[in-house]
Amino acid sequence: MKRKVDLKSSIRNMPHFPTVLVGVGNSQNTNIITVSLVHIFSIDPPYIGIGIAPSRYSFSLLKEVPEFTINVPGSDLLEEVVGCGSESGRDVEKFSKYDLTPQRSSKVAPSGIEECPLTLECKVERDFEIGDHVWFIGKVVSSTSVDSFDRSNLILYWGGEFRRPGTILRKR
Repeated sequence: MKRKVDLKSSIRNMPHFPTVLVGVGNSQNTNIITVSLVHIFSIDPPYIGIGIAPSRYSFSLLKEVPEFTINVPGSDLLEEVVGCGSESGRDVEKFSKYDLTPQRSSKVAPSGIEECPLTLECKVERDFEIGDHVWFIGKVVSSTSVDSFDRSNLILYWGGEFRRPGTILRKR
């Protein structure tokens, strides 16, 4: 039997999106923010959206330079993911602190992250506020990936826990 629960708890119990490291700013000053509100909005043409709270330092950088990189980390970067999501780029230069290597982007200003096996370069085409976040919808204009990309090694954030994807239940 189901019971009523508070809305915030129910949202937190929903399966979440992948957790990524987002690069914002410019090539000389790219900040990294950990984002779990990331979603594919279109496959053809490719559009990805990220949700960022207006109080975040990365929000102002993204408004100044409406481009971003989506850097998909493997679980080997869990501590870096947690760290980049726990500290503000106003106070910390995250590439140095977390020993991450900036990867020069080919079509956007913010750097990617060399240690991440998949990087997508995006140009913002639309943003909209909904609730406590602003969604930035970016057209994917370039991407790089390692040949041995392993989706089972990705990081998910769900219910206050970092996780890895589980077993395939069914193929389409």
